[in-house]
Amino acid sequence: MTKLRSKHILGISHLSAEEISFILDTAESLKEILDRPIKKVPPLRGRTIISLFFEPSTRTKLSFDLAAKRLSADSISISAKTSSVVKGETLIDTVRNIQAMRPDIIVIRHSMSGVPHLISRYIDASVINAGDGINEHPSQALLDLYTVREHFGHIEGLKVTIVGDIAHSRVAHSDILGFNKMGAEVTVCGPATMIPPYVEELGCKVSLNLKEAVKDSDVVIALRIQKERQGRSLIPSEREYSTVFGISREVMSYLKDTAILMHPGPINRGVEMSSEVVDSERSIILDQVTNGVAIRMALFTLLLADTGEN
Repeated sequence: MTKLRSKHILGISHLSAEEISFILDTAESLKEILDRPIKKVPPLRGRTIISLFFEPSTRTKLSFDLAAKRLSADSISISAKTSSVVKGETLIDTVRNIQAMRPDIIVIRHSMSGVPHLISRYIDASVINAGDGINEHPSQALLDLYTVREHFGHIEGLKVTIVGDIAHSRVAHSDILGFNKMGAEVTVCGPATMIPPYVEELGCKVSLNLKEAVKDSDVVIALRIQKERQGRSLIPSEREYSTVFGISREVMSYLKDTAILMHPGPINRGVEMSSEVVDSERSIILDQVTNGVAIRMALFTLLLADTGEN
């Protein structure tokens, strides 16, 4: 495979298994740049990447910015508070004005599902979805897939359990689609109030019992409770959630001896997992952070490096 079918990265649902493998392979070839004394290569020199974030972000925003700089692109970040949207300008007018400045890629995060898809219809630049509402977070799923493949050498046949607020997590949505496409067996687990009724249609199993769900798992991905997207409390208390669905040393004993623990961040220690588990040898959460830069470098490279146009 030599290129992606689309000039946009809007969701895992739009990518084939072959395209996902292509992205992971590209990230693998680029990752060594991050360990060089001088962490910079020239393939995207003269290209412009604009990050437009309407929600708070640390890991995702920083890794996109670093990925652009590692490839020598001009990277500019705009937050909602500093954009003209606060003055009443519509989002479409904002991105049209940005497009008039001729960027090559716009990376966007927004609280409303579907926004990246909408703006991709109005601009010529490539659009990368950095998280839209409760819909998708494709680059997070890709880095999760890459991290698992890097650790085990493969994805197909692995048992992956995703625990937490499935209904309001765009990471869960993208991870389910991604791991399913790559041949893993996916189970989701959480309070019944946080499991969407349609989730099995995405290609996963559902369990409301944590110990049964994680039994013999190869990978456990814990998610935080998405309070900002719920509108109302869906659990009696965080303490009760931690008791029933928190990942503890006891829960980890039900996993395979070779199993790993992951989390997209930010972590609420003592809620979705104990500090002991977060800092354990079986946790590869910081590997995910490192691999996030490699994956985003791969996306920029595949969208721009081999062509002279979008």
